[in-house]
Amino acid sequence: QVRLVESGGGLVQAGGSLRLSCAFSGRKFGFSDYGMGWFCQAPGKEREFVAAINSDGGSTDYADSVKGRFTISRDNAKNTVYLQLNGLAPEDTAVYYCAASEYKIVIVDTALYNYWGQGTQVTVSS
Repeated sequence: QVRLVESGGGLVQAGGSLRLSCAFSGRKFGFSDYGMGWFCQAPGKEREFVAAINSDGGSTDYADSVKGRFTISRDNAKNTVYLQLNGLAPEDTAVYYCAASEYKIVIVDTALYNYWGQGTQVTVSS
């Protein structure tokens, strides 16, 4: 059983920054056995890929819309994955979810993630 708990969302003005955290707990495997990802879902839209990181943190990938603005990182000693959001724009408004994949590599496809958090709301005002 894996549990993911996101935090750090909130209301911010355009151009501002937020740092999202996702705390991992699991009984079968450790945090360093999972590839991790962040996804977002805006009202009326499907959940979409934002960023992903492999199990040891050495490889990352980003959606084109966030490249240069968002940064994914992980601290395997703290069982936590982060998403630093800079240069936020109103179109970034969404619920942000973290996810864990039993594949240790960078994963973009939502279908290849095994566990999901409950999400944290990010709202960017213009």
